[in-house]
Amino acid sequence: MPLISRSLGRKIFATAIVSVGFVFVYETTIRDSRYAARQAMLDQGSGTPLPGTKLLFQATAYCKGTTTASGVNVRTGIAAADPDMLPVGSVISVNTGESKYTGIYTIMDTGPAVQGRTLDVYMWSCHEALAFGRKQVQVTVLRLGWNPRASTPGIVDALFRSRQVKKERAAGAVGSIGSSGARGSDEPRDPDVPDPQSGEAVRPPSSGR
Repeated sequence: MPLISRSLGRKIFATAIVSVGFVFVYETTIRDSRYAARQAMLDQGSGTPLPGTKLLFQATAYCKGTTTASGVNVRTGIAAADPDMLPVGSVISVNTGESKYTGIYTIMDTGPAVQGRTLDVYMWSCHEALAFGRKQVQVTVLRLGWNPRASTPGIVDALFRSRQVKKERAAGAVGSIGSSGARGSDEPRDPDVPDPQSGEAVRPPSSGR
């Protein structure tokens, strides 16, 4: 009987050790799986990116509606995004691979189907929106939300400088056209300039003194 009791005790002890080891391995595997899932979510773009970050998005297009989630009317140059990813008021640069749709967009809308790294660009024409389809685009975050401090100064400043240079050039061209056409017929003629009819230089008469 003592031998049987000892043998049974050893079996119970060994079984307990194996059970504890199995539970430990199982818990470790579950924790690793959860960690991997969290990392995958981070890699897929969960969380607000920093200004200047370049990300790959899936872009679609929409054409219906009159008022955005921000309260402004729909118009070209706005897009809808996940507010947890790109808050309303964010400014982004989008490279679609097509010059027609590549440019600067402002996030002014949201939508239940716009989650994570998804961008929905507004287009006036529904035919263009359907033709746009779904494609991968590169998004560069220029500003997050309405906070001007959450911006990339270099890119934003360059954009404003280029716009200012274009405005100054346009204003200079208009000014030069206006000045060249402002000279009237009453302007005094240079005495050394030939008369257009006779071809001779016209000089004022002397005073006789």
